[in-house]
Amino acid sequence: MAGALFIGANAFAEGAATLPGAGDPEAGAAKASQCAGCHGVDGNSVSDAFPALAGRSAGYLAKQLKDFRDGVRTDPIMSPQALKLTDTDIANLAAYFSGNISKGSTAKADEETLEKGRKIYLGGNRKRGVSACMSCHGPAGHGIPPRFPKIGGQHGAYIQKQLLAFRDDARTNDSGIMTSIAERMTLGDVKAVSQYIAGLR
Repeated sequence: MAGALFIGANAFAEGAATLPGAGDPEAGAAKASQCAGCHGVDGNSVSDAFPALAGRSAGYLAKQLKDFRDGVRTDPIMSPQALKLTDTDIANLAAYFSGNISKGSTAKADEETLEKGRKIYLGGNRKRGVSACMSCHGPAGHGIPPRFPKIGGQHGAYIQKQLLAFRDDARTNDSGIMTSIAERMTLGDVKAVSQYIAGLR
């Protein structure tokens, strides 16, 4: 199962009543064979074109899969894949991937860019009205369950793609929170903070 599953805010509450219940990780492992080509057998994707799913919260993963299936979030690869999933499939896949260990990613930027990303992530940009990423996602990108997802160690290229999608209203399944932040960021800001996030553990 290919495509996209990451970054957001309180619209991703794990306890939302509309989400599937707790899943069976063993059943999820069997179902996940169709996801391996893009996301890796255990959810640690090799290509930065596809998000790493291992170690992300089950509630977040379930919501993204449900949003793809129901057309709330769209992607040319993930949307048709998700159409095939039942609520039980979604719960099982989320349980499987969330239970695996994330191997993390690697920042791909020079020290000046990473320092710029660090400042934005930890302190925001008051002049542009950009909130500090750590306010919701934590200082190490571990998220603040159940409302805010883990983003640390995600591929920088994928984080960048999602921030730009929020900025350009191409992704809107976050109740506007990420959009309101991303639209105030320059392309340089987006690139810097994305690579900084990739290096978080």
